[in-house]
Amino acid sequence: MHGEDEVGAKVTLAEVAKEAGVSLPTVSKVLNGRSDVSTGTRAKVERLLAAHGYRRRVAGPPRTPLVELVFHELDSVWAVELVKGVENVAKANRATVVLTRSGTRHAPGPEWIEGVLRRRPLGVVLVFSSLPAEVKRRLRSWDIPFVIVDPAGDPDPDVPSVGSANWAGGLAATRHLTDHGHERVAIVTGPEDMLCSRARLDGYRSALTMAGLPFDPRLVRFGDFQVHSGFAHAGDLLDGPEPPTAVFAGSDLQALGVLEAARLRGLRVPEDLSVVGYDDVPPAQWSSPPLTTVHQPLRHMAEEAARMLFRPDVPGGAARRIELATRLVVRQSSGPPAGRAAPARRVPGRAPGARISAGA
Repeated sequence: MHGEDEVGAKVTLAEVAKEAGVSLPTVSKVLNGRSDVSTGTRAKVERLLAAHGYRRRVAGPPRTPLVELVFHELDSVWAVELVKGVENVAKANRATVVLTRSGTRHAPGPEWIEGVLRRRPLGVVLVFSSLPAEVKRRLRSWDIPFVIVDPAGDPDPDVPSVGSANWAGGLAATRHLTDHGHERVAIVTGPEDMLCSRARLDGYRSALTMAGLPFDPRLVRFGDFQVHSGFAHAGDLLDGPEPPTAVFAGSDLQALGVLEAARLRGLRVPEDLSVVGYDDVPPAQWSSPPLTTVHQPLRHMAEEAARMLFRPDVPGGAARRIELATRLVVRQSSGPPAGRAAPARRVPGRAPGARISAGA
């Protein structure tokens, strides 16, 4: 078995092999994480091993000093911030970061797990909203800790995760606009089926209620957090019979699309249209004008997730949720609507989980 012991088994490996319709060496390969087993066969054997109470006790060499960071996409502007955060903690613990790209927008595909089991890292940081039950079971059966860094804010309850205060961020962004006197505030947020989008929308609605303003569903648009959706939805809103005087975008990328839509229509920002983004990625301060935005502590989120892997009191199988505060960074893309004077500056801490700070 090459260092793998069966603990608490109710049947022999030969019986598992017979039930799975494979050879005993194939079962041994699955137990040892060998790559020369088909995905379907591996899944069948793994299910049977779990059903019969097999648990691995590794008696071989120590784990590789690696932290695996798994993304569904690496070309987003916030991915760099997450990499830096994990690297900071890994370096302090004398470990190296391995980047893996796999899966779809919401969950990883099945291929990446094979490489993780072969490398046997110290732990895995996953930038996903959820994990398939089979993936969770396999990581836990190999005693590999894992944590989700979850910008989407929708992790499974049995998975340790780190996120941010999306509702408070949506509230702070919208209150900033209503405090300036805007009464027609639109929102262009992310996918409707993602919890972070709904939480930011709920914060937006709460801010309207606090300001005594009605919720108008005609001012709500669901996009995909990318530039093109901000551009397209802003164009639709601005070309309508009652265009908004302010737009809260669910991401800085969407906000950049809103700015471009306004520019093409000859609108001045913030004189004719105020724009607030979300994330506070580095390009936000270099937009024209510099973007008012909600700072989501992406690097800090990644650091917290990586620290959870190195804390002996927080095993990979333990469910724990850390939610970090957001804050509003005020720059030059927001102000009072035409004909309104600027309001008195709000006292920091008025919105729960968020605060106002001066931006560059």
